[in-house]
Amino acid sequence: MSIWEYANPKKFMQTSGAVLPWLVGLTVASLTLGLVWGFFFTPDDYKQGATVKILFIHVPTAMMAINAWAMMLVASLIWIVRRHHVSALAAKAAAPVGLCFTAIALVTGAFWGQPMWGTWWAWDPRLTSFLILALFYLGYIALWPAIENPDTAADLTSVLCVVGSVFAGLSRYAVKFWNQGLHQDSTILKVGERDPLDAAYYQPLVVCILGVVLLFVTLVLLRTRTEIRARRLAALMAREKLA
Repeated sequence: MSIWEYANPKKFMQTSGAVLPWLVGLTVASLTLGLVWGFFFTPDDYKQGATVKILFIHVPTAMMAINAWAMMLVASLIWIVRRHHVSALAAKAAAPVGLCFTAIALVTGAFWGQPMWGTWWAWDPRLTSFLILALFYLGYIALWPAIENPDTAADLTSVLCVVGSVFAGLSRYAVKFWNQGLHQDSTILKVGERDPLDAAYYQPLVVCILGVVLLFVTLVLLRTRTEIRARRLAALMAREKLA
């Protein structure tokens, strides 16, 4: 079986409809477990106190904000190369979800940064590139309805997605490029290295990350199904007008 079979809207609707109930259950279970474990069963940090528990929301949403754009990039490239409408609609469906994760990450980062850095916002390389990424999300979302022809809209938004990927990459690696920033480097993957994330926080954080990933997949599938139905409805209405 080829993966390109799922580019067929009918096949996609059948498969996603069967998978969604399981995804919803897994999403609710993992998010509930991760957040309850993280907020109620982990100790306060000896330096940051209870404020450290913001990481159970901030880190997963920040990671998914960047990875959502990466998913949009892959879907956009598939559209450019193979002209599969489901891929273009999936990228369109993912954008508002990615923007929401970006907004949550920025807000929780501000609440976490204020007691740690003494300010709600700093023009730190990672924070700045993350804010620019949010603006690219807004521009991508606004561009779709601004163009009447859906294929032309898919073409232009795909190009915008490719350009915006630069800032998605900077959001991930800005700390490595510019060492003078306030934002720390990632500690999630530093198991066994100096100053790794303590296991008391690491384990529930991994569950929260899993929950947010599943939430993203669930929402994107739901929104893609809605986009396919909307495209079908528009086609039917156009035929009625011609008739």
